[in-house]
Amino acid sequence: MADLVKQILAKPIQLADQVAKAADEASSFKQDCAELKSKTEKLAALLRQAARASSDLYERPTRRIIDDTEQVLEKALSLVLKCRANGLMKRVFTIIPAAAFRKMAAQLENSIGDVSWLLRVSASADDRDDEYLGLPPIAANEPILCLIWEQIAILFTGSLDDRSDAAASLVSLARDNDRYGKLIIEEGGVGPLLKLVKEGRLEGQENAAKAIGLLGRDPESVEHMIHAGVCSVFAKILKEGPMKVQAVVAWAISELAENSPKCQDLFAQHNIIRLLVSHLAFETVQEHSKYTIVSKATSIHALVMASNNSNANYNIIKVNDEDDKQSYNPIQHPMGNQNLPQLHNVVTKTMSSRSTTNPALNQRQGSGANQTNHANTNSNNHQNIVKQNQHHHQQNPSLSGLA
Repeated sequence: MADLVKQILAKPIQLADQVAKAADEASSFKQDCAELKSKTEKLAALLRQAARASSDLYERPTRRIIDDTEQVLEKALSLVLKCRANGLMKRVFTIIPAAAFRKMAAQLENSIGDVSWLLRVSASADDRDDEYLGLPPIAANEPILCLIWEQIAILFTGSLDDRSDAAASLVSLARDNDRYGKLIIEEGGVGPLLKLVKEGRLEGQENAAKAIGLLGRDPESVEHMIHAGVCSVFAKILKEGPMKVQAVVAWAISELAENSPKCQDLFAQHNIIRLLVSHLAFETVQEHSKYTIVSKATSIHALVMASNNSNANYNIIKVNDEDDKQSYNPIQHPMGNQNLPQLHNVVTKTMSSRSTTNPALNQRQGSGANQTNHANTNSNNHQNIVKQNQHHHQQNPSLSGLA
């Protein structure tokens, strides 16, 4: 990467030196050429600084910015060489509009701003200031692209907290627009997101997993993620990651599998299907599970059930352990506006559908219930007759005594 960036920067540095030398040899428009030389030397200093920091530069914006800078320097060199024309005839036939120098000075200033932004955005977390980086002049035509560059650059070089915030920003962009998701993939955002899933803190891992799930909206995007190593990363999280992160990863896997059925075989090869099934089978839903007391969430299913059972009638035991406290935080659906399926609802619906589709069973159950009610009625009538007879016998002795 560092050698590649140095190769990219070699030509514009050479062009900047040529512009400065040609400006010294100008025989006309000397003041304008001196101004162009000043800006070119400033730009050359920034390019050399970028070459020294080539190992830290984010490749995608580096290519785009350096290509534009190279074109500007070629135009500046062509303009300055015209001012070096000797002889009266050359000066007469060489026409240089006065606006050409103003336009070239503005373009050089824009290149200086672009390279300065590239150096700031590619700086490490320790060297970067907390001030807002802003957008470079190159962002005038496509500001979203530069915003994506900034967030991906933070994923490469920022602290864990900054990387978590950057992943959350990418989640917001990917959710809003499919095109933004494509840009995130094209600009190299998948690799640092997967790295954050493996190495980040809890919140950062969740944000990165959400971003991966949102980016896999078509087979081409999913294939790109598979080549980047998403299967091995997700398998590792499902084996030993925090439960909340495992829940988000499970959702992301479902999104990738839905949008690209071909990846299901690869998930199976990495034992992801087995790990998901083991999580589902870890706990059994009892008939009255919604009335039971949850002592500790120890699986994905327990966390999902705990997040859905939010009524006041549910009793949750408080724990002092810090890890246990985190397990009781409700898990929101990654898309934020969807309800997670509940297994006991599925069971209820299945039983009701079976009863409606089997009328003979319903008829037998109904006749059995009628026979039971008839028997209960006869038993109650018999008890009433016995009580009346007993009451009649109790009254007969008193009547005989009176006689």
